[in-house]
Amino acid sequence: MDPALLRERELFKKRALSTPAVEKRQAASDSHKKKKSKVDKESSSGSKHGAESSNGNINIKTSSGYKFGCLAKIVNYMKTRHQNGDTHCLTLEEILDETKLLDIGMKQKQWLMTEALVNNPKIIVRDGTYGFKPKYNLKDKKALLRLLDKHDQLGLGGVLLDDVEEGLPNSAKAIKVLGDQLIFVTRPDKKKILFYNDKHCQFTVDEEFQKLWRSVPVDSIDEEKIDEYLKKQGISSMQETGPKKVLPVQKRKKQGQRKRNFKTHNNHLAGVLEDYSEGVPVKK
Repeated sequence: MDPALLRERELFKKRALSTPAVEKRQAASDSHKKKKSKVDKESSSGSKHGAESSNGNINIKTSSGYKFGCLAKIVNYMKTRHQNGDTHCLTLEEILDETKLLDIGMKQKQWLMTEALVNNPKIIVRDGTYGFKPKYNLKDKKALLRLLDKHDQLGLGGVLLDDVEEGLPNSAKAIKVLGDQLIFVTRPDKKKILFYNDKHCQFTVDEEFQKLWRSVPVDSIDEEKIDEYLKKQGISSMQETGPKKVLPVQKRKKQGQRKRNFKTHNNHLAGVLEDYSEGVPVKK
């Protein structure tokens, strides 16, 4: 080979080695772009999910279920504090503070002030403050005895233990102190009723009167006739306070289909009209 060409070849190699060359890696850059796009998508989906969850919280707080849940919590709290002896009224702000409902909005507060608490049968409103309203507002054990005695004198029967516990602060302690002055009766539905134990009515009856009492047969007389007889004698009988039995609803029998009477028209033309259903009659 020509020595001049060999020298040029060697010089070209030296120049090539002295000049650095950078290769482009297309695959690596593409994978990096794909990873970056995935991260962007995940972040955007996360932000959307967060926005949806925050909107969901807002929707929950503005729903009717949330409002009535707050109302039930307030009424139960007012009942509990009344049973514990705290019978003084509270403002709405104090109630929300003690029930830890400070995060409700202005619409819910307005609804509680103008509709929910005002119209609730278990809440009493006094000069912008709210208190619990039991069925029987009993201050102490003496008030309970007066109530039971009144029911006994008027023939109204007893009082539900649930109503007594609702209206009498520290009712368990008061009932325990009264002791044998009360009589407990358990109904078939497991609810207990309190009666006044009138000790003046506890006396011994002579055996002769007991025999006379037992000798009168009343098996053949139903309760309605006995009640009617007592009313004629001016004696009021105690009405049943237990749960009423629900009679099964009798299904009505389906009546047979009646034949419909169709009206006939053009009766005044009976002798004039002719029947052409079988064709036109041939004139003779």
